Amino acid sequence: MKKEQFIKKIIRVEIIGFLIAIIISWLDEFLDLPHIFFGASPSPINYFESIFETTLISVIAIIIIVITHMLLQRLNFLEGILPVCSFCKKIRIKKQWVPFERYIRDRSEADFSHSVCPECAEQNYSIQLKQ
Repeated sequence: MKKEQFIKKIIRVEIIGFLIAIIISWLDEFLDLPHIFFGASPSPINYFESIFETTLISVIAIIIIVITHMLLQRLNFLEGILPVCSFCKKIRIKKQWVPFERYIRDRSEADFSHSVCPECAEQNYSIQLKQ
């Protein structure tokens, strides 16, 4: 699934959820759900309360949808087949081979710091590193 399709799907689900909350709010006003389900004393229809609740839910929905969209835009997806050299581990982008570190750095906010693992230190330098 492409990134834009994924974002649209998440936003669509959020919108549906907020619409359901608004519908339940209005159903509660017209049907008096606490009276039906819990035997509470009946209450008259209050349009101003329903309009206020709908406005409040809508404002919260807009804020949450905007924040969700901003966060999802920051996500990076690695999809498809990534051609990697068997020897040097460079990655082919179009017709150019780039180091793995550059590929990741260009597509994310990650930085690399090189080090030597204990196995490579022993194998290449004949020293043992403390773990």
